[in-house]
Amino acid sequence: MPGTVLLLAASPMGRGRLVDAASVLPVLAAVAPDVLAGTDTANVVELADPLEPQAVLTRLRAAAAAPGPLTVFVTGQLQLDRRQHLPHLALARTTPATVRYTAFPWHWIREELRLRPSGTTALVVDLHADAETWQHLRSTPLDSGRSNPVHGRIAPPPARRTLAAPSYMKAVATVLRSGHRPPLDQLHQGVVARLGEEMAGDILLTAPAVTGGDPHAAISAAVQAGRHAEADALAAEWEQTAVRAYGPGAEDALHWTEVRADLAMFAGDPVRSCRTWLAVASARLAAGQSADAPAVEAAVDRAHHQWGRIEDPARARELGPALAELRLRVPGRRQGALDHIQQQLRQLQTQG
Repeated sequence: MPGTVLLLAASPMGRGRLVDAASVLPVLAAVAPDVLAGTDTANVVELADPLEPQAVLTRLRAAAAAPGPLTVFVTGQLQLDRRQHLPHLALARTTPATVRYTAFPWHWIREELRLRPSGTTALVVDLHADAETWQHLRSTPLDSGRSNPVHGRIAPPPARRTLAAPSYMKAVATVLRSGHRPPLDQLHQGVVARLGEEMAGDILLTAPAVTGGDPHAAISAAVQAGRHAEADALAAEWEQTAVRAYGPGAEDALHWTEVRADLAMFAGDPVRSCRTWLAVASARLAAGQSADAPAVEAAVDRAHHQWGRIEDPARARELGPALAELRLRVPGRRQGALDHIQQQLRQLQTQG
């Protein structure tokens, strides 16, 4: 099965730039696609200094939907948004004051990759952090998802008026240009040994993959085989187990409800997916989570996306008012989202 590789290099233009991230892309692009992916054949998608977080999300979502192995190479710098102090990958237009709207939230990576089969996804990262983010990451690890092994490093900010080089990722590319991709843990260890003292003080990322007992692996395998009812039944069992153990509003229970919402999407049932995401958003708000909490925004955004895919006007009219009510409370990051729903509802009133 062909592999997929996403090469993402991003850093701000102007004085806020800490690292020359895009300089690594020509070096990585010189590596054969099959070596980058560790498969016989591969598709490579390259993003160089993208401007919009939604554009990055679109490419990441497409890569995550590919059935074969996926490797994501990320080079750039991390910054915190000032409202929630969540790590974001700074993009070309990002400034300290606009992180929330112009940078790519790191938790979107976790969200988009979470239902991929266990053992098929890996991240290789070379990241620099500004001073505030560096202090944050010393006590709060970067969360890339429970089933996505991450190899790489996070470096502290360079000296003032100094532009750092993505030396870790360039060393990765140098090793891969030999024509062979070793297991990523061996590749990481070799790069660390090659760079030596240059990486002293960096945060090294060597997260192991999840074990084979992970229920997500069985669910993902069922989805890949087209056994959507079986996948939903498995997730429903885990959802009920979590509800009995922790209560319906607990994070473990809501996680499995979210999995079922995604499974409905994979099964081509946008009505059920939309309704489930609306329930998740309402439950999170009822539990006291803020309207701009990442999990709340994600639930409403996904409900909105699935609502737009409903072809039956009657079912869309049924769910539209609940979505509009939630959008009023959770406007999200895309301007005009509520206006879009209201406009679509007006059009639906004229349809049979």
